[in-house]
Amino acid sequence: MKKYDEIHIENLQIFANHGVYPEENKLGQKFLVSAVLYVDTRAAGLQDDLTLSTHYGEVSQFMTSFLQEHTYQLIEAAAEHLAEEVLLTFPLLQGISIELKKPWAPVGLPLDTVSVKIERFWHRAYIALGSNLGDKKAYLDMAVETLCEFRGCRVEQVSDYLITAPYGGVEQDDFLNSCLCLRTLLTPEELLSVLHEIEEKAHRKREVRWGPRTLDLDILLYDDLVYDSENLTIPHIEMHLRDFVLEPLSQIAPWVRHPGLGKTVRELTEDLKQKQKK
Repeated sequence: MKKYDEIHIENLQIFANHGVYPEENKLGQKFLVSAVLYVDTRAAGLQDDLTLSTHYGEVSQFMTSFLQEHTYQLIEAAAEHLAEEVLLTFPLLQGISIELKKPWAPVGLPLDTVSVKIERFWHRAYIALGSNLGDKKAYLDMAVETLCEFRGCRVEQVSDYLITAPYGGVEQDDFLNSCLCLRTLLTPEELLSVLHEIEEKAHRKREVRWGPRTLDLDILLYDDLVYDSENLTIPHIEMHLRDFVLEPLSQIAPWVRHPGLGKTVRELTEDLKQKQKK
């Protein structure tokens, strides 16, 4: 993960109403919040300009207001929602570490504090889009618009929509393909779930492998992550073999490097062209 500069806020005192017990929600208690703001401060430091950094005073005020205006049973939930709101509100932040401390935790034993500490970052993912049934452009447009509006997601770039021949040997209509760059707070598995929901909105049916579909959405890359689970492989296992993926991806991210193969998207595109010539 890329290294960022850090702005520290230590033990911000906030009186708020969070806890499992009703009296905690009603009477309230003191909480301590420590945060590390991950941000690039170089431009602000060189130019002595606060607008080029993140104002720790504004962040402190925001965290105080948020924790006082909301009530959660678990400090895990309070920390999670607080981290998300801070990242959504302050655009220069790349990530945040939050420790939420509860000095008066009702455990019936002598202790200083109970705390939860989490780190959350923005991630960059590249998504492939394809359609070869019905109004292909409308399906791709719908997918882009849905991701634009989804909480914790920001579409940064979208390639041209390219007409491509079908892949996999199944006789069917040509595809309309594209790729987009997505900034997201979602984990890979959460993002996959969202993509499946969008496909369902397009009435996607999984009947024939490599067969026709109203909408197909695939995670190609997610930061520099190499990841395998029962449901998901990142980088996409066949992305380097598919010109209908590499061509649109090379429009928006030719310099991005495949973390497994060690080559840029531009290099993978040229390699595939050479193989196809042979």
